[in-house]
Amino acid sequence: MKKPLPQNYPDFFQKYINQVKEENLKPAFKNQMPAAELFFKSISNEFSNRRYAEGKWTIKEVLQHIIDAERVFAYRALCIARKEPNVLPPFDENNYAINSNAESRNWQDLIDEFVIVRRSTEYLFDSLSDEALNSVGKVSNYTISVSSIGFVTVGHVNHHIRIIQERYFGV
Repeated sequence: MKKPLPQNYPDFFQKYINQVKEENLKPAFKNQMPAAELFFKSISNEFSNRRYAEGKWTIKEVLQHIIDAERVFAYRALCIARKEPNVLPPFDENNYAINSNAESRNWQDLIDEFVIVRRSTEYLFDSLSDEALNSVGKVSNYTISVSSIGFVTVGHVNHHIRIIQERYFGV
């Protein structure tokens, strides 16, 4: 499935879709994981508790956010692909972060969970027909296609890795 057209997703997701260099969804998923897993494994448990500024998320909270968002995105993709007629609810990432208990989690457990959740997401998207990938549904106050959600999922991880590199490591 090729990159979605802008009319298939709301403007605010453009920043994530722009983070995906691949033009096709399956290679985008496959190519991301080795480097993403290696990146997270390069961070020590001690450093994972770091904030780049007062009131900002720790790296653990960022990875927990990535995991939570991926689960929400996969659920939305599943619902839309299966022709769910109801409007899907919004996702308040700040509320999820406050209630995530990420700071008490073991860093390696978070990495392992991320890898497993991503594998599950890949299985979901691999199972979808072109018709399902082109399906459009309503989330909160916008419409989005299933394939757009896939590209947003990949781009969202790239976005947060870049944020960690820039703000936590100063790269």
